[in-house]
Amino acid sequence: MTTKIAIFASGSGSNFQAIQTAIENGKLDAEIGVVVTDKPDAYVVKRAENFGIPVFSFVAKQYESKADYEQEIINILKEHEVQWVILAGYMRLIGNTLLSAYSNRIVNIHPSLLPAFPGKDAIGQALEHGVKVTGVTVHFVDEGLDTGPILSQAAVDVVEGNRSATEAKIHALEHELYTSTLQKLFKKEIKLFH
Repeated sequence: MTTKIAIFASGSGSNFQAIQTAIENGKLDAEIGVVVTDKPDAYVVKRAENFGIPVFSFVAKQYESKADYEQEIINILKEHEVQWVILAGYMRLIGNTLLSAYSNRIVNIHPSLLPAFPGKDAIGQALEHGVKVTGVTVHFVDEGLDTGPILSQAAVDVVEGNRSATEAKIHALEHELYTSTLQKLFKKEIKLFH
């Protein structure tokens, strides 16, 4: 049975695009039921529309609380029969409401070798620290900032003094590692944490 997923994104949606392409090429046995974004004008909306995938966009400050908008998101996910939540450049911390509803079913990708350089601008943090190697981590989401159990990691050599070249290498690796890890996860080839 095909796994129904939701992609959460706040930006251009390049990881969304990579996941959808992997699905179309038969490399990922999943179906994107809905894209959720907290930025109604993000480019990921256009990408999703190009594939005919429904989009739920919201503005957090229009809600009383995080629990309120997360409850609305849960209702949307249920409507689309979503089994897994896949974060792909979603720039909000997930709260207890969503964590409880999708316990051990929310996955994130982060552009560093966690636990090094969690949070925003991980690539900038790595370059500032002068590391020679950085990378990509796919992990389960918990209540912390990039602290959930690690599913997979891969390293990338930093291109010294060249942020854009380093970013390009990281993004290429992200697209490859995310889809292969998700496929293993959905096929139960990765041990789940309970």
